[in-house]
Amino acid sequence: MIGQTLEINGRQFTVVGTLEKKAQLLGGGGGNNDESNTIYMPFESAQRIKPNADDIFIVAVAKPGRLQQARDQVEDLLRVRRKVEFGKKNNFSTATADSIIDQFQSITAGVALAMVVISSIGLLIGGIGVMNIMLVSVTERTREIGIRKAIGAKQSDIMLQFLIEAGTLTGFGGVLGLAIGWALTLLIALVFPSYVPYWAPIAGFFASVGIGLIFGLFPAWKAARLDPIEALRYE
Repeated sequence: MIGQTLEINGRQFTVVGTLEKKAQLLGGGGGNNDESNTIYMPFESAQRIKPNADDIFIVAVAKPGRLQQARDQVEDLLRVRRKVEFGKKNNFSTATADSIIDQFQSITAGVALAMVVISSIGLLIGGIGVMNIMLVSVTERTREIGIRKAIGAKQSDIMLQFLIEAGTLTGFGGVLGLAIGWALTLLIALVFPSYVPYWAPIAGFFASVGIGLIFGLFPAWKAARLDPIEALRYE
């Protein structure tokens, strides 16, 4: 509250103003990550409280269209204040909002690439598992396939049957995965703001069905190529 006295490191300070509450990064709150839990004071006063501070951040606001000029002026001033000799590297660093955004985007792009690689490996392993299951199913149903062919089923009918079974198998797995992901999103939303774009569940479902169709092609082809006479003799 305005007029309230605060004691910081044994020094008394009077509150002369307050700011509006800020939205928190990733929904966090409290502690050092709470952007509303901040005290503004004269720089000299802060230096007396923390004379051995390792990091000091200075924020400068440039006029529209003069960002690079303002950055050069700040850099020149800091080199003079910090007594950096001509020709030597800066003993400080500067960054603009654009550079911070670029760094954040490069990090998120790296994370997205890693997720794509990990997901691809998972899909490959899952697809191989589906193919093995369907091959076992073809072996166990050899006589059934022979009977169907004997009564007039075409190769395309046999292939379509096994492709539908493979797509249904992975489709149910996709629905189960979406349900788990949706539940986890609701739990995460209790702590951090999170959402799932509408296209993601649709793309995930069709991807899971597509994996079943792709890896089910070989078992379906093998079932369609079975000789009906040999299949009827199979025990």
